[in-house]
Amino acid sequence: MATIVLCHGAWSAAWAWKRMRPRLAAGHDFYTPSYTGLGARAHLAHPGITLSTHIADVLGELEAEELTDVTLLGHSYGGMVATGVATRAPEKVRRIVYLDAFVPRTNQSLFDLAPPEHRQRMIAGAAEHGQGWQVPANPPPPDTPAEDLEWLGRRRNSMPIGCLGERLQFETEPACPRHYIYCTRNGPGDTFRQFADRAATEDGWTRDDLDASHSPAVTAPDALAALLQKLIPQGG
Repeated sequence: MATIVLCHGAWSAAWAWKRMRPRLAAGHDFYTPSYTGLGARAHLAHPGITLSTHIADVLGELEAEELTDVTLLGHSYGGMVATGVATRAPEKVRRIVYLDAFVPRTNQSLFDLAPPEHRQRMIAGAAEHGQGWQVPANPPPPDTPAEDLEWLGRRRNSMPIGCLGERLQFETEPACPRHYIYCTRNGPGDTFRQFADRAATEDGWTRDDLDASHSPAVTAPDALAALLQKLIPQGG
């Protein structure tokens, strides 16, 4: 079976992917580690958590489960994590699938890649409501059903600001094939179009568009599962 390891988004964790687990169970081993300070590991939150911490979390999952030939699935902020994992353990990674995700070059942070007004809002939110280091969650996509809004509001955690501000360092771009899934319902001020355009013009990339907003694991799990099954065949 194909081995898929999730690198989830900011403020989120493994719990947000519960609808995807049964949909990917046929033909795939799907691992969903939660990062330090989020989800089931929210009790470990502290000001010193950085992007490197979350990269180490996923590398630890690969090591503890003795995983190789892995497809990394990076959603949103998870694209930062997936890139870090692939550049630190290239021998374990078969491909990266970026799902409406940030794709950094070396010496770039998420704050470097986000629109300035978004970066300023997150920094201000941490200063006003998070003791300077806890960034309150962004609002969910506007098409999120009401019952899911309550669930997401109950489960999401503030994000350590060091994860968003640390610049990722690597010597060479990931050598494995990379695929970008661009969610087309993000609306004005779309942060992720820049990365979809990069995937359409650079060697080593392929791209698909998905008729969904930014969190399809919540709002469009069937469509996302069908696309992933196409991209990642059983045993491939």
